[in-house]
Amino acid sequence: MALVPTVLMGDPEHFHIRSGSNPHTRNFWGLRKRVDLQRAKEQWHTLARTLTDLGVRVIVLPSSIENPGSVFPANAGFLYPKEGLQRFYLSNLTPGRAGEKPLYRDFLSRLGFTLTELPYPFEGEADFIETASGFLFTSGEIVKQRFVPRAGLPPYKRLYGFRSDARNLESLKGIAGEKPVLSLTLMDELFYHGDTALSPFGPQKEYLLACLPALSPDSQEVLQEHFKERLIALDERDARAFAANGFQAAINKTLYFLLPYGLSERLLRTLKEKGVTPVGVDVSEFSDKGGGSIKCLLCDLGRVDLEGNAFSEEQKHFWEERSHTSLYRS
Repeated sequence: MALVPTVLMGDPEHFHIRSGSNPHTRNFWGLRKRVDLQRAKEQWHTLARTLTDLGVRVIVLPSSIENPGSVFPANAGFLYPKEGLQRFYLSNLTPGRAGEKPLYRDFLSRLGFTLTELPYPFEGEADFIETASGFLFTSGEIVKQRFVPRAGLPPYKRLYGFRSDARNLESLKGIAGEKPVLSLTLMDELFYHGDTALSPFGPQKEYLLACLPALSPDSQEVLQEHFKERLIALDERDARAFAANGFQAAINKTLYFLLPYGLSERLLRTLKEKGVTPVGVDVSEFSDKGGGSIKCLLCDLGRVDLEGNAFSEEQKHFWEERSHTSLYRS
């Protein structure tokens, strides 16, 4: 049985800023930023090739011109448990990205996953993060995104709010079973998803990179009490560079931790001391203009045995057909 670490990525062919639904997507005047599409595609393919070179299978969701946010499939939902062909819990996305849901539903069904939906606004593994001892569920106030007057320049500001509704907690506890779920409250709109502020890593994902100011004081206390010395608080520079938006892959007993390029040497030394090998990848066209870095650009499909009996021949063919190595042979 060959269990291969597998991720879903969204083809960047039509990536642009359509709704501008987080603070990174707009400039000082509230105007949507322009994407350098060629640069974005080069960065995306470098990330995908880095993953495949390490031994991770990359499955590619086709691009949609009407749904450019599908390049960030961490918001598609989450898989649990993460070994074999298991149940996938679909997200209820913010209105600006709601059109992506049918894309994820159809694509994941063709891969062979059984799908379930949560009852309230929810944005997947971006806000439901598995650690060694359980899960972190991040939520915050959900508002109608709009411009409102203010004193100063410009004389208006954009309200963004957060993405996942705290009322999902009981459903998530039921899914997690015996594993505890820590409920945390996001406070800073720059860190609008939990996975922009929190990133577990280590042999058992027992350590946690955290931008603590992104969370309420009560939530900071909860994390500090739960993780103790295993909590690594990020400084402002690394936090704003999306250091807590990484992805860990275990390949042949080596733990690779993919992170945005350009983090501090001090942080990289700390990670190495904890037993992981940091791998920096430049995805700045996505983080600076779309508000999402390494982890936002992929959805973790766990460890998949493609030759296992759970798959039909049609499903196996679809997996192979949509793999990055098949789509973009060099």
